[in-house]
Order: sequence, then structure tokens, then C-alpha cells
Amino acid sequence: MDMGKRVKVRLALRGALCFMASSPLWAATATAPAPVAAPSPFASLLQVILGLAVVLGAIVGVAWLFKRLSGGMLGGAGRVRVVGGTMVGQKERVVIVELEGEWLVLGVTPQQVNLLSKMPRPEGAESEPAEPAEPFARWLKAALDKSREAQRRRQDK
Repeated sequence: MDMGKRVKVRLALRGALCFMASSPLWAATATAPAPVAAPSPFASLLQVILGLAVVLGAIVGVAWLFKRLSGGMLGGAGRVRVVGGTMVGQKERVVIVELEGEWLVLGVTPQQVNLLSKMPRPEGAESEPAEPAEPFARWLKAALDKSREAQRRRQDK
């Protein structure tokens, strides 16, 4: 092979190699997708609201299904009613619970609940639990008013 032919073959190979190396660039620029317009704020807001509605609907549906399958015993709505209770220690209570016309006297601690006594419901017992004689908020307001009045009297003297 003579020298001129070798140079021509080398140049042809280099040209083919450059063409093959640059062809992905030509293809990428030729088939680039058109720029997509940004979605409108209204469409984005509508999508968020619809997504939130679907999630909230799923939560409500699961709660309804759970209530339906559990027989309506969610939240203690059933045959058990707390009649009253009192603290007998820092963390101990004695509680009276009504269950199907019977009163159960229970000792309640952080670790366990013990049945102390069982008795029939008394004849004169109220059907609904009595409200506390004086709610704590009312008692606290009266105590604060009394304290402020005493401070005013001391300042006046």
C-alpha cells in the first residue's frame, strides 16, 4: 500500500469515527421535545383540592366501615356507664360503673383494675350521671377574684 492511500484510509476512518461519535448529538437536537407550558395556578390548586378531598373521603369511609364492623362500640357507646368515682390516692381511684342494671365498684390503679364489689342498681339512682356541683373553672375564677379583692384591700390600707 502506498503512502497516499494509507493517509486517505486513515482520514476516512477518522471522519467515520467523528461522524458516529457526534450522531447522538445530532439526534438529540433534532428530536428535542417542544417546551411544555407551565400549568396554570388554578389547575394546580384544583388538583390539590381534589387530592385532599379523596384523602379525607378515604378517612371518613374507613372510619364508617370500622364503626359498622365493630358493632357501634367505638367511644364507649354501649352498655357500660361510669356512675361516679373518687380519688383515694395519688394514682388510685374507686369507680362505680353501671353494666346491664348492675353496679360494679372497681379499684383502678395504673397497673390494674380490680372488682371490689357487685350490687344491683339502687331504686332511687339517677339514670344519668349527676353533673359536678361546681366545675373547676368556676371554682378557680371565684378563688382568683377572692385573691384579687384581698390584694386591693391591702393596697387601700
